[in-house]
Amino acid sequence: MAEFYIGDRPVGPDESTFVIAEAGSNHNGDLEIAKELIDVAADAGGDAVKFQTFRAEDLYVEDSGEVEYLNDDRTIYEIIESMEMPYEWIPELHDYCRQRDIYFMSTPFDERSAEELDEYVPAWKVASYTSSHHPFLQHLAGTDKPIIMSTGAHEFGEVRESVDVLEEAGADDLALLQCVAAYPTPLSEINVQVVRTLQEEFGYPSGLSDHTLDPVTAPSTAVALGASIVEKHFTLDKSMEGPDHEFALEPDQLDRMVTAIRKTVTALGTGEKRVLDVEEELYEKARRAIHAATDIEKGETLTEDHLKILRPGERETGLPPKFYEELLGATTVRKITKGKGIQWSDVED
Repeated sequence: MAEFYIGDRPVGPDESTFVIAEAGSNHNGDLEIAKELIDVAADAGGDAVKFQTFRAEDLYVEDSGEVEYLNDDRTIYEIIESMEMPYEWIPELHDYCRQRDIYFMSTPFDERSAEELDEYVPAWKVASYTSSHHPFLQHLAGTDKPIIMSTGAHEFGEVRESVDVLEEAGADDLALLQCVAAYPTPLSEINVQVVRTLQEEFGYPSGLSDHTLDPVTAPSTAVALGASIVEKHFTLDKSMEGPDHEFALEPDQLDRMVTAIRKTVTALGTGEKRVLDVEEELYEKARRAIHAATDIEKGETLTEDHLKILRPGERETGLPPKFYEELLGATTVRKITKGKGIQWSDVED
């Protein structure tokens, strides 16, 4: 499976999980809050902090009605319009991210916003609801940046169509994220196994865009299943006004999530089965071997009464237990004291 780079960070199943702290629109239109969000993401150890860049007029029809889950009397158009991030923030947020040693990203929802972001982001994130917007996918593919695409609210066949569009448009560096478009997502519905399905079916790095309230379970499970990327919303305070704060992680929870992801990656290891350096002492002292159960004279024929399979401790280790049957009936060529580890040199050929 082909890896790719976001900036100088390799992204792929054999690399450390790329963690995107999703600030979204939780800046509430305040540049200083946006910078605080960057600080929180950097302090937590995220690889990137991601905002959202859109214009309501390019996203929703004006007479769009309400959305029940937001519990807001305004139309969805009015809500989205109030959440717009000023384009003039983009270079300043990018520079601030560089100061904090974290990548600046922002999801564009239209061509105009993508053009404003192009100079400043190392990769594109395609939101779930945009993943079947084929003309927009073609536009992003033409920029030669890596593309991370969420797949919420889409059937598998629709995901395949979108991947085909991206490939035909020249996108080489692509990652697909399992996502459930419910805010928050019940843990019983997150279906993290799809992370593996996406990887197996498409051959690209996969990951999880998670909207569950639990900061650890789904992200850690995704990493255990091979997720190359994990994305999760966060905020400074869940009680802040705005539609995306309530289901987002607070700073201490984001820190817990990143820590859990890093520990999960560490615990997964390399997949190579071998004796590790940390096992060396017990490898020598606790693996059972063939030892003399009693003093044995030179010229004796070995029987079950002479042999015992024991842990050697600090004594010289005898032959492995798999040779027990071969030793029975062998003749000793020297005296063997009780407890000695029996070697081939102690018996006739």
